[in-house]
Amino acid sequence: MSGLTTHVLDIGHGVPARGVTVALYRLQKGEWKAIATAATNADGRIDSPFLTVEPLPGEYQLVFHIGEYYAKREVETFLSTVPVRFVLSSPQEHYHVPLLVSPWGYQTYRGS
Repeated sequence: MSGLTTHVLDIGHGVPARGVTVALYRLQKGEWKAIATAATNADGRIDSPFLTVEPLPGEYQLVFHIGEYYAKREVETFLSTVPVRFVLSSPQEHYHVPLLVSPWGYQTYRGS
């Protein structure tokens, strides 16, 4: 199954990050073109894959609006947005990009 999914966990509070706005972009001719925007559900996931069809190979970017997430919870944060850039080289594969976040930092990796 090809596609792109994400999962946001608030490791500072030990909970899934509900309500994080996540935007997907693709680099085309040197410019970032918006593809989709969604918000995470109660489990910290987007309800359906960002890319439900086989994506084009290339460079993509997920932008997580973490500052808004913490502002709604009245939590001070160092972060405003977290951009994660990556290359989809095998369009037939599934790509999962989790984000582990706290008010002061983050970590990401290619999941399964």
